[in-house]
Amino acid sequence: MNLSDKISKRTASLKPSGIRRFFDIANEMDNVISLGVGEPDFKTPYAIRRKGIENLEEGRTGYSANAGMIELRNAITRFLHRKYELSYDPAKEILVTVGGSEAIDLGIRAFLDPGDEVLIPEPSFVCYSPIVTLTCGVPVPIVTKEEDHFRLTPEALEGAITDQTKMLILPYPNNPTGAVMKKEHLEAIAEVILRHDLIVLSDEIYSELTYNEKHVSIASLPGMKERTILVNGFSKAFSMTGWRLGYAAAPKEAISQMTKIHQYAVMCAPTTSQYAAIEALDHCDENIEEMRNEYNMRRRLTVNGFNEIGLHTFEPEGAFYVFPSIQSTGLSSEEFCEKLLYAKRVAVVPGNAFGESGEGFIRVSYSYSVKHLLEAIKRIGEFVQELREQ
Repeated sequence: MNLSDKISKRTASLKPSGIRRFFDIANEMDNVISLGVGEPDFKTPYAIRRKGIENLEEGRTGYSANAGMIELRNAITRFLHRKYELSYDPAKEILVTVGGSEAIDLGIRAFLDPGDEVLIPEPSFVCYSPIVTLTCGVPVPIVTKEEDHFRLTPEALEGAITDQTKMLILPYPNNPTGAVMKKEHLEAIAEVILRHDLIVLSDEIYSELTYNEKHVSIASLPGMKERTILVNGFSKAFSMTGWRLGYAAAPKEAISQMTKIHQYAVMCAPTTSQYAAIEALDHCDENIEEMRNEYNMRRRLTVNGFNEIGLHTFEPEGAFYVFPSIQSTGLSSEEFCEKLLYAKRVAVVPGNAFGESGEGFIRVSYSYSVKHLLEAIKRIGEFVQELREQ
């Protein structure tokens, strides 16, 4: 049997993640410095690890309720109210998921029928468009531009809406650009959303990592909570990537359908992670602040470093990425990344991995030590200088 002939055409049509190709190459090379993976370099705070260990030792390793432990859902609602002035019913409007990625998947699958269009501001996280495609929806990219600080504008949103549009994905703070949407920007697009009666999936996984102003959720604006699926989690703010825990907050009509899919797909999120997450939400604000301050210092160092070597870099206001322009080199994003990897043993991500509008840029994560960052920027500077001398 030729299994390739049996694979779903929809699945076969998907491109592999553009983030991973270069790291597969890098893993086979010596002395590579990676600035590519979006993973905090901090250990999970001790209090969180201790809580997980305690519950393992006590044998609390069974299934939880499908939607997650009610104690954790209560903690999530307390956190959302304290941080973002949002009120949810923990029993009916919160779903605990296996990472924020599962929450995104469930939110899309619960609402899409074949042919429904989903608007996706780009550059943005790599999973949105493939999930829409696998759900028989139609991903519709909306190009964001540096002159707009990579924000979604109401004009661009209005221009992308058709009779088939059902959902807008709102990926802010943004991966890969570090862009944020402030309250006044959210209010402007909320008018368009309400006028066209759209659903919003707001991916707020980096909400605790903003540097100039406090994050505002679009769900907090008048008329928006009833149409917003808020996605968040523990990987970024609490440095809990391997614990695989996220959540969705949404009206009960949405959560009930998302939970139904979740029941058949994964049953429940890891119990040990759920116990640890309660500790994170209730007692680890100080740890978040310490990590955010460190990222802020690295952010300024990295932006200055790239500008000094002649790669113009937009100043991010959230997440932990910079998005330098490499257009001055004359290379495509993939050419730049591949040549850099082989010449200087530095791995970064081509901008077009995050949508075609990312062509001409690279994504660099500053979730690494200062020593790591400085050495990588030095090598990139040498590479750029050598290109100019050719």
